[in-house]
Amino acid sequence: MFEMLKRDGLARIGRFETRSGAVETPALLPVVNPKICTVSPRELRDEFGFEALITNSYIIKNSPDLRRDAVERGLHEMLDFRGAIMTDSGTFQSHMYGEVEVTNEEMVEFQKSIGTDIGTVLDIFAEPSWTREQTAESIEVTLERTAKACSMKGEMMINGVVQGSVYQDLREDCARRMAAMDADVHPIGGIVPLMEQYRYSDLVDVVISSKKGLDPSRPVHLFGAGHPMLFALAALMGCDLFDSASYAKFARDDRLMFTDGTYRLQDMQSLDCPCPACRGMALEGLRRLGGRERTALIARHNLYQIKSEMALVKRHIREGRLWELAEARCRSHPALLDALRRLGGHSAFMERFEPVSRDGAMFYTGPETYGRPVFRRYAERLASRYAPPADGAAVFRDAGSKPYGRAFAAEFDRARRAGLTPVTASPFGPVPAELDEMYPIAQSVFPSIADLETERRMGAEFGERVSSMFARAVPGGDVPEGGAEEADPDLLRAKAVARYQFGMDEAEALFRGEIELVVSRKTGKIRNVVSDGEHVLSMRAGDGLYTLRMEGARRIASAAPAPRMRVAVSDDAAPFVSEGKNVFCRFVTGCDESLVPMDEAIVVDGSDRPIATGRLLMVAGEIRSFKKGMAVRVRSGSGEED
Repeated sequence: MFEMLKRDGLARIGRFETRSGAVETPALLPVVNPKICTVSPRELRDEFGFEALITNSYIIKNSPDLRRDAVERGLHEMLDFRGAIMTDSGTFQSHMYGEVEVTNEEMVEFQKSIGTDIGTVLDIFAEPSWTREQTAESIEVTLERTAKACSMKGEMMINGVVQGSVYQDLREDCARRMAAMDADVHPIGGIVPLMEQYRYSDLVDVVISSKKGLDPSRPVHLFGAGHPMLFALAALMGCDLFDSASYAKFARDDRLMFTDGTYRLQDMQSLDCPCPACRGMALEGLRRLGGRERTALIARHNLYQIKSEMALVKRHIREGRLWELAEARCRSHPALLDALRRLGGHSAFMERFEPVSRDGAMFYTGPETYGRPVFRRYAERLASRYAPPADGAAVFRDAGSKPYGRAFAAEFDRARRAGLTPVTASPFGPVPAELDEMYPIAQSVFPSIADLETERRMGAEFGERVSSMFARAVPGGDVPEGGAEEADPDLLRAKAVARYQFGMDEAEALFRGEIELVVSRKTGKIRNVVSDGEHVLSMRAGDGLYTLRMEGARRIASAAPAPRMRVAVSDDAAPFVSEGKNVFCRFVTGCDESLVPMDEAIVVDGSDRPIATGRLLMVAGEIRSFKKGMAVRVRSGSGEED
């Protein structure tokens, strides 16, 4: 069973339960060749902390001594490893050396007999060079074999491998059909040639198309990916498990792994590595070591690099900053930069999992940052959910000081008195004054020296978008003095943010009758919205967005038909949720498909009666799939009124 503990978009930290213990994801499974022991399995666990490894059952089966030992003692005792063990089936050997002399059924039964925790089907490795017809035929064989393996697996978990070469529609279809089977883990197979040829942009298409069809409650394993420079990008796309023998293979070839690439010992000019394996070792000293000793040290260095980078990836997921790390890593090689740019083409899919806001600021690292789904969301919501209070705009340029309403306080006041809406040209596009304190506008950091892409977005593209929003626009410096008394800027902001966050009709239901705004004396920012004497909204200082109070939830539920903004729970769970208990996946009976992580959600019972408010942690498809985990972190229930 897999449980998601923390997320950052598609990336997730999870707990994957196996018969031999739990594995925290994302995780790399070192490949152990049962014939060549570069670093022993016990050392992998005790020294490096790896909770799982992968070995090849085909090699074991075809080596009489190893086979006898594995059958008699069991795989874990044979390898001396007290953790989860995954076994490969011979598919890669078939890919490298031709057909293997074994059947799928034989390999599944053998993996069961030696106590494998996670076995693998003898799938068909679809080459990137194969035609569409060849690939489609091979997928049918893989699916047939997977269905058979699922019926045979018993207590052993089984890998349902997604194949499909570089054909995105075939990958998605294969993944969807795999998801309907009783598989436990979904490796994405057939990617080693893409990585060997540095076709990382194709790898992005392969992973995303597979993710579209897979069951989100099962771990996704990127078969054969084990270089630290790739972890951040792969985790960003939702990959949970990795494996590779490269740490040992590279060591035997005197190659050292780093987060920015792989370097040959003979070409290195210094050994400035602080890892435990290299500490105190000079470059010449490493070169003078005997072959076996040098291989062992380099293998350990490679493993420490892997562990260090994986820990860094997890930290960035926990902090909601994985995009920044992935963008930094992808600048280590042009092919990875291609991959990052290709990922921007999948922003519509990524946006479904992008949180409505993050705890920290969003850092701009280069033009590729514009591929993040947060830019797409802002543009779409501005176009569909913003109602200009005037038909004309006074245009200002982002000077780096935020929020813009404070940097241009006098100018904005003059514009409003002239009957114009102050609008700032920002890297996000047009920012009306009413929206300049909310995420991501105020919570983003861009360089003061703009690059060409940013200049384009703040120039010609900005002009086109302003023209589509307003009947006329004048430069902020040309606004005349005088004019009518300005509208209440706080009220304009309060309504505009509600429309942006919840929708036009929902905001209308919240702002009815007499409106009172409670404003902080210290900061001057809106704290609470009171409508007709009822507390309906509170504005968060951190992201400038609202938390929904129970009265606000009731108004939206009355105005917007189900399932809008709702998470429905079973009648058994309703009494507990109404008292403020969190909502868990297994008790959810329905969820608005349009809600994204960290959205405000209205929890309702079977009669569509609001019983709590909270923040959504999973999207609807995830809630349906997961058997374990929290779906909504409840803030307040109807049984404990505001």
